[in-house]
Amino acid sequence: MDAISVIRAKRDREELTGEQIDWIIDAYTRGTVADEQMSALAMAVYLNGMTRTEISRWTAAMIASGERMDFTALPRPTADKHSTGGVGDKITLPLAPLVAACGAAVPQLSGRGLGHTGGTLDKLESIPGWRASLTNPEMMDVLRDAGSVICAAGDGLAPADKRLYALRDVTGTVESLPLIASSIMSKKIAEGTGALVLDVKAGSGAFMKNTDDARELATTMVELGRDHGVRTVALLTDMNTPLGLTAGNALEVRESVEVLAGGGPADVVELTVALAREMLDAAGLTDADPAKALADGSAMDVWRRMVTAQGGDADAELPRARERHVVTAPSSGVLTRLDAYAVGLAAWRLGAGRARKEDPVQAGAGVQLHARVGDPVTAGAPLLTLHTDTPETFANAEAALTNAIDVTASATYEPTPLILDRIE
Repeated sequence: MDAISVIRAKRDREELTGEQIDWIIDAYTRGTVADEQMSALAMAVYLNGMTRTEISRWTAAMIASGERMDFTALPRPTADKHSTGGVGDKITLPLAPLVAACGAAVPQLSGRGLGHTGGTLDKLESIPGWRASLTNPEMMDVLRDAGSVICAAGDGLAPADKRLYALRDVTGTVESLPLIASSIMSKKIAEGTGALVLDVKAGSGAFMKNTDDARELATTMVELGRDHGVRTVALLTDMNTPLGLTAGNALEVRESVEVLAGGGPADVVELTVALAREMLDAAGLTDADPAKALADGSAMDVWRRMVTAQGGDADAELPRARERHVVTAPSSGVLTRLDAYAVGLAAWRLGAGRARKEDPVQAGAGVQLHARVGDPVTAGAPLLTLHTDTPETFANAEAALTNAIDVTASATYEPTPLILDRIE
C-alpha cells in the first residue's frame, strides 16, 4: 500500500477501505508517510468528507496508535466530560469535583487554550504550585485520593492524533467535521473512561457557529462512542454570549470556586449541574444529587483534595493583573447582546490566550462582566473591566468589542435557553 493511492482515492471521492485507513494512520505515526502527503489527504477529507464507517475506522486507528488507559482497578465507575470550547467556559473546574463528590471517578484529560477560547490547564496553572503533567501512576493516585483529576494527556495517548492535529492547524483543515470528531473521540476513548458526556457548543464564541453544524458534530461523536463501547451523550449548548461573568485564567478559577462554595453565576451553576446529572446517570449513579453536593460543601472538599494532590495551594491568593480598564455602557436600557467571540478575542489580546501553542499566557489577564444579557444598564456605568499586565494592549482589546454590545431602550428580552438539545 502507498500514500499516493490513498490520497487519490479520497481526492476522487471514493470511500477508503479499513485497510487503507489502518495503514495510512500507522505509517504516518511511524514517520514513513510525509507531512506533505498527510496534508494532502487531510485536505481531501476536508473537501469530500467521510462516511460514518470511515470515521469510525479512522478513530479506531488513531486509538490503536498508542496506549489505552485502564481504570477498572478503581472502586468507582468512571465518567468524563468534553467541551468543544467557548468563552468563559470554566465548567470543568467545578464539574469534576462535583461528580466525584457524588460517587464517580473523573479522569479529566484537558488541554490548553488557543485563540479566543480558553484552556482548562491554563486556568488551573494560575493556582500556585499546581501541576498539569502527571504520570499514569500519579494520575491513579490522585483519583484514589480525591476521586477526580484534571491533567494533561500523556504522549502515549493517541499519538497519531497529536501529529495530525498540529498538521491540521497549519494547513487550513481544522474545520473538517470527520477530523474534529475523530480527534476528540480517539483521545477520550483511549483515555479509558466508562461513560462520556459531551458539551457541544453553538454560537459566535464556539467552534461551530450554527446549531445544525453543532448537532451534526454531536451526533457523529455520540455514534463513535457507541461504536467503541463507551456510553456517550451530548448536550447542545448556547455560546452566543460568554458563560458566567469572567473570561480569563485566574478570573475563571475564582468564579469556579464561588460555584463550589454554593454561589456563582446562575448559568454556570445550571450547566455544571446539568452535565453532572448526565455523567452520573451514564455511570449508573442515578440516585446521586449534584445540587445537594454543591450546597453541602462536599464538592468543595473534593476540589481542595484534588488541587493539593496535584501540588497546588488551595488557599493561596490567585494572581491579579497589574492594570485595569473599565468599558462603560454606551446608553441606558437593556443589554440585549454581548458577543461571546468579541469578549474572547478581547481576553486573548489582553494576554489570557495565545496565538501559537508555544506562547505564554498571563494568569491575571481577562475580561470581567458587570452585566449579563437581559440585565438593565445605565449609560456610563461599568459594563466590562479589562485586566492585563500589559496596558498597551487595552486599545486593541477594546477595539475587539466594537459592535459587540447592543443596549436597547425598553426592550422586552427573550433569553435563549442555555441547553438547546440533548443527543443520545
